[in-house]
Order: sequence, then C-alpha cells, then structure tokens
Amino acid sequence: MVQIQEMLREDFVIDDLKSRTKKEVLAELSEVFLRHDMSINRESMISVLMEREKLGSTGIGDGIAIPHGKMEGLDSLVVSFGRSNAGVDFDSLDGGPVHIFFLLMAPENSAGQHLKALAKISRMLKDVSFRESLLAAESSEKIYDLIVEKDRSYM
Repeated sequence: MVQIQEMLREDFVIDDLKSRTKKEVLAELSEVFLRHDMSINRESMISVLMEREKLGSTGIGDGIAIPHGKMEGLDSLVVSFGRSNAGVDFDSLDGGPVHIFFLLMAPENSAGQHLKALAKISRMLKDVSFRESLLAAESSEKIYDLIVEKDRSYM
C-alpha cells in the first residue's frame, strides 16, 4: 500500500497559498521541493505540470485539485500540499474555485506507484469531513498531522 506520508514532508505543506493563477499555484507548490533537492529544475517541473493541465484540468471539483506529472531526474515520488483560503480559478470540472491542492510528481518510470498515490489521495479527499478539517486547520503542522492520520487509516 502506498503511504502518502512517505512522500509528503511537513515542510512541503503550505497553509496559505499566495498564488492567484493556475501557473502561480503550480510554481508555489513546486518551490517547496527545491528546499531539499536542488537538482530539481523548477521550470521543467512547472512545464510538465502545465502540459498535463492542457490534457484536462486536474481540478476535480468540490474545491480540490490534484496536479501531477512525471519527470526525469526525480528519485522518488514527492507530494506537496497547499491550501488557498481565497480559492483559485483552476478550470475545475465543476467550475468552482479550488481551495485544496495536492501536487504529485513522479519519476519518469513509475507508472504503478504514481497511479496508486493518485488513487489514494482521491479516496482520502472523498471524505467531506476530512476536507472540512483541512480547510479549518490553523497551521501547516496541523494540516500535516491530519493528512498523516487519514493516510494511516487506509493501512
């Protein structure tokens, strides 16, 4: 079973995204990875994510988006989380603003794990009370704890 907590570090959680556009959100969510792995090319990551968005928005509705992509140079799956209190127009399927973002980046050759992680994040976010607690959490530490707790409930 894929464990989100193995891919998401506490400092990969942004409790108040400043971005107002799709590209800015992708950049802000990508930025956190650079703190730990300077070999990641941020512009390449943003480009991969924007190309994926052209295929169809990863804004899945209910205020949620799960942007994702694969790129060379990554050693393992990485996940970042962002919350936008104001909401961002992300071309969501339901037309609504997005408040909850999970960004998933995978190594080029990791189809199975990548899909399992996407499926697990989607399943976690189907729980309305979990989404509400993410939106209400008072800090990035609390958000991280909520995600880890939810992740463990699927073991």
